[in-house]
Amino acid sequence: MAESWFALNQKDQVDALEVAAGRSGRPAHLLEKDIWVVWALSVIYGSPLGHTLTFKGGTSLSKVYRIIDRFSEDIDLTYDIRALVPDLLNEGDPIPTSSSQVKKISSEVRARLPAWIERAVLPNFEESVLKTGLKVVLSIAGEDREKLLVSYDAVRTGTGYAAPTIQLEFGARATGEPHQVMPVQCDMAAHIEGVDFPVAQPLVMAAERTFWEKATAAHVYCLQGRLRGERYSRHWYDLAALARSRFFESAVNDHALAMQVAKHKSMFFAEKDLAGQWIDYEQAVSGSLRLVPEGASLAALERDYTAMLEDGLLSLHQPGFAELLESCRAIEDRARQSSLRKT
Repeated sequence: MAESWFALNQKDQVDALEVAAGRSGRPAHLLEKDIWVVWALSVIYGSPLGHTLTFKGGTSLSKVYRIIDRFSEDIDLTYDIRALVPDLLNEGDPIPTSSSQVKKISSEVRARLPAWIERAVLPNFEESVLKTGLKVVLSIAGEDREKLLVSYDAVRTGTGYAAPTIQLEFGARATGEPHQVMPVQCDMAAHIEGVDFPVAQPLVMAAERTFWEKATAAHVYCLQGRLRGERYSRHWYDLAALARSRFFESAVNDHALAMQVAKHKSMFFAEKDLAGQWIDYEQAVSGSLRLVPEGASLAALERDYTAMLEDGLLSLHQPGFAELLESCRAIEDRARQSSLRKT
């Protein structure tokens, strides 16, 4: 009978990690962290909360769709806006019709979401930790207390770029649709026999929507030139990988989905460019998408990408920064061509 990973002693865990690292080419500390990522997903989606939460972002591209060959450590989750603030929506429509409605919804989300995390999410993790006896520290963090941190005792460490902490970040300004339930397993499971690793069945955002979410985020950076924390260059890496995937053509040709993302961001994530002008998301997805920054912002992005490479978050066959930019230029051209054909 297979033994649970968490029941192994430290020496056996270290040995297994080293074997899996040798077979997979991925650093041992990231293989270990991946186990905790899947464990966190198993807690969420093994609870009644799962049907209202959509797993999205780079980690979904890595763990579910296998589109990107990089380690993605944070778990981004959308709590269905219709579940959190049903009383503030117009007949259940998740897109506000006025700036005053946006302010009211945003204000209530900031108030209700942290309370919901503390009341509904945290107890599920506390119960799981209590049942299994795992040595983890749980804490709520973030400027708006919208993050749940799971800190674990690592048996292997890297450069420090990837800390022994899993960050679950919750948002509640969208529905998370389109989405579907898909399986997730640990990367080590394919390389180590006789051990039971965590598994999960998350509700996952469609890769096509993730493409437009990341493309518009990169567009904003190009117009602002401001990095939003470490690892921001992951968006460009993910976009290049998405462009090589089977999802790209359906994404770039889905103008309705692109416009849905644009309208949502125009209301909830309005941003100004360097000149102080409001960024037009609808114009961006209609033929004016920018994915290649210039000047100092380009240099900052390259430094961030280099740091990601140094800690082994990418595969052994990662593209260089120049190659990454060429891929993004090609995406710009393809998005423009698709928009022209539509008109």
